[in-house]
Amino acid sequence: MMLQFDQEQGGTYQDGLYDPESSAPRVDIATALTAASRQHYREHGWLSVESLLDADELSAAKAAIDDLIEGRVPVFSGVSYEKGYKDIIDTMTAAERYDAVRKLYDFVPYEERLASIALGERIGAIARHLLERDVRLFQDMALLKPPRGGREKPWHQDHAFFDYPLGTRIVGVWIAVDEATIANGCMQVLDGGHKLGPIHHFRRRDWQICDTDVAGRRSVAFPLRPGDGMFFDGLLPHGTPSNNSAQRRRALQFHYMDQGAQPSEEAERLAIFGGEGAGATC
Repeated sequence: MMLQFDQEQGGTYQDGLYDPESSAPRVDIATALTAASRQHYREHGWLSVESLLDADELSAAKAAIDDLIEGRVPVFSGVSYEKGYKDIIDTMTAAERYDAVRKLYDFVPYEERLASIALGERIGAIARHLLERDVRLFQDMALLKPPRGGREKPWHQDHAFFDYPLGTRIVGVWIAVDEATIANGCMQVLDGGHKLGPIHHFRRRDWQICDTDVAGRRSVAFPLRPGDGMFFDGLLPHGTPSNNSAQRRRALQFHYMDQGAQPSEEAERLAIFGGEGAGATC
């Protein structure tokens, strides 16, 4: 099977680009389903929820990620390695290759343990509550940052990657598989930034918001325990800094949208978010 490599190389970024002024409070699942939490989501663009995964689900998720990376799931091919390892991947050990993985994607049809999380009622109920409509899953990923070198995902809006009309209601959920900390690259967002509307993106270290549009703005960080998660609006600017710690950081990310949403042409998205984004993947 031919190996796949990420489109982007990454690179260094200036100090202060990720400068959290606070850490997001978490609510329990019951509170997430209240009108107050829905109002918080509308106002801030995010909602952090504790214990989205129980201990058994978390253990199953870790095992499933290992099985996907190590080739124990028949037919599955959605493993994307860091571009910088392309010329040496054949010489790497199994452990080194594990740490070379950037992301996993489109695994729900092949991996029952992760499918049961993505399509489960617990997450689905919160997504429906926040959007006030029936939803469907349209993207599934696992995002990996190995210790001492896991690459940054620069500031961006997820809607900039999706060929759906701008008014389409999209909610993402990012779930910590390992403890997510500021040191190992937890999620950071611009609080309330979804109200700014679409922001022009450029090809720099990735398909991203220009650093000068974000530099100097204080963010909200999302340190999460394993199994905790955060829901966020498709237009909320967010990013994850590099992992320079000794601690691994793996996360699951799913996106849901209005059940009745219809796709649009790529040209429509590029006209809104920037012409350099052809073929960009989240």
